[in-house]
Amino acid sequence: MRRRDFIAGLGGAAAWPLAARAQQPALPVIGYLSAGSPDVFAERLLAFRQSLQQAGFVEGRNVAIEYRWSGDDLGRLPALATDLVHRPVSVIAAFGGINGSLAAKAATSTTTIPVVFGTGSDPVAAGLVASLSRPGGHLTGAVVSGVEVLPKRLQIMHELVPSGTIGLLVNPTRPNADRIEADMRHAARTLGRQIHVLPVGNEHEIDAAIANLAQLNIGSLVIGNDAYFNSRVKQFGALTLRYRVPTSYQYREFVAAGGLMTYGSAITDTYRIVATYVGRILKGEKPADLPVQQATRIELILNMTTAKALGLAVPPTLLVSADEVIE
Repeated sequence: MRRRDFIAGLGGAAAWPLAARAQQPALPVIGYLSAGSPDVFAERLLAFRQSLQQAGFVEGRNVAIEYRWSGDDLGRLPALATDLVHRPVSVIAAFGGINGSLAAKAATSTTTIPVVFGTGSDPVAAGLVASLSRPGGHLTGAVVSGVEVLPKRLQIMHELVPSGTIGLLVNPTRPNADRIEADMRHAARTLGRQIHVLPVGNEHEIDAAIANLAQLNIGSLVIGNDAYFNSRVKQFGALTLRYRVPTSYQYREFVAAGGLMTYGSAITDTYRIVATYVGRILKGEKPADLPVQQATRIELILNMTTAKALGLAVPPTLLVSADEVIE
């Protein structure tokens, strides 16, 4: 063999793997839409990735994920959802409460891109699906227990702080803000307690409301469910510790940030359900055939370090029933 033919042969052999790689099909892409930020929701994101892996998909190996975080700004969700559609993605996992779900639905209305949502609102009433058992269309997902657990959260706060006015933080822009207020006023009357509703819709109003609790003679605080509040758990934790007010919210991140008590859905369960459905859709199943699942596990978590700092004696019955106690 002549030398120049041998060298040419080597060049062709070296080029073959590059050509083969170029012909490999592109990885399917998951669009991940969230109203929060990756630092606050790290535990949720981990649950999503773990369940996705159990479904057979590992990020960077056989699937890619495009993340879109609104950074607490719910108004950015529609544009971020549209951006994912233009990417384009194979399926969208939509978080951020009802706002994220509706944004994903609107952005995909003229496409065939499936959407798997996680929300605390009624998806049928919101127009996301036709029914829980038969979603129809291109959306399905998971629902967490939302406003229905608020009266129980109020009752637990009543056990922790049995006297004084209870404050209720509500985002007035939330679609079911009126229902939250009505349900909580009824629950307070049942307990023989006074409740003071504090409407807050932005960061400044949160600061002002909590700073004025003592002036309003409010001795404890229940934070209403809201996607905007979910991203503010560190702010809530720091403020309630600074102003020494016993406070409860719905998710574990709040207690981890120094809040006193959490009573609500185990939110990571929702992320696991969504990831499982995303995996099934990537394998060829249709959203219309996947019934909306309800994450039913409710957890009570107490922060005893905060309780001691506030001088609260936690009833033994609550300690026994707690799913987790942070010391």
